[in-house]
Amino acid sequence: MRVNDASRLNRSVSVMGQGCWQLGSDWGDVDADTAAGILSAAVDRGVTFFDTADVYGDGRSELAVGRFMADHAGDRITVATKMGRRANPHVAEAYTLDNFRRWTDRSRENLGVDTLDLVQLHCPPTEVYDDPATYEALRVLVEEGRISRWGVSVETCDQALRALQEPDLASIQIILNIFRRKPLDAVVPQAQDQGVAIIARIPLASGLLSGKFDEATTFAPDDHRTYNRDGQVFDIGETFSGVPYDVGVRAAREVADLTPDGWSTAQLALAWIATVGATTIIPGATSVAQAANNADAGSLPELDSTLLDALEQVYRTHIEEHVAGRW
Repeated sequence: MRVNDASRLNRSVSVMGQGCWQLGSDWGDVDADTAAGILSAAVDRGVTFFDTADVYGDGRSELAVGRFMADHAGDRITVATKMGRRANPHVAEAYTLDNFRRWTDRSRENLGVDTLDLVQLHCPPTEVYDDPATYEALRVLVEEGRISRWGVSVETCDQALRALQEPDLASIQIILNIFRRKPLDAVVPQAQDQGVAIIARIPLASGLLSGKFDEATTFAPDDHRTYNRDGQVFDIGETFSGVPYDVGVRAAREVADLTPDGWSTAQLALAWIATVGATTIIPGATSVAQAANNADAGSLPELDSTLLDALEQVYRTHIEEHVAGRW
């Protein structure tokens, strides 16, 4: 498993991390034993970065990670969580120091730690990024010992570029995959220049880039790929990366046709992100086998220019018109 450094993060992390949204909710039911198995399979293959959030299953994901970490205290695993989506309504005015303290105290309890490794603002309204008080409040959390580093999880490249103006920003979590390439234009190069970690989320476009779905595939009612397909509950870009499902299925077939022998299509999609410059990538998993397959992609070689060009052509032909102007 390759590891990467980002000076602002002050840690070395595995290029392949483990996303923990699935351990909480919104992807069907993942029981406690399966959750523990997923985390174990990832760590056994060299994963040293977990990403969760306080709202995933209303704390269920954090608790699962906390239980695992209690049994692996000697392992050098970085745990990132997120805060802000507990606000109801989810408005800019909720992003206050008092709420930050309450939210992080709950996460510290769930995860069983005194100091959180990394806390990220969880896709707040744009006004939050524009308010200097936001960053001052985050710095207070560091001074108080509640958190070690802070970052942002963003919906848009413009939000990421605003956050990059802050000299102590440690990380940017952003949607980056074969179907969502816009961060490569400015966000990724600027972050690399400044030593800010890029955490690539939704790397498989909600499973589209596994190459296993077709037009008849259905998902459970409590799976966001059912209830948020048209952006009814949260930003549509979080579900299938904002790509219309039928378009994504057709494009994913072409990606599958380009998959090298011995690789899965999901591994190809993950290797593409590692090649283009992410610090760590956080695919989720609902089974131990998925977690193992994803983690093994962290040991694959970077893609050559011929394959990169072919994947870009798939994007230009099928996907670009649906996503390029939106995020």
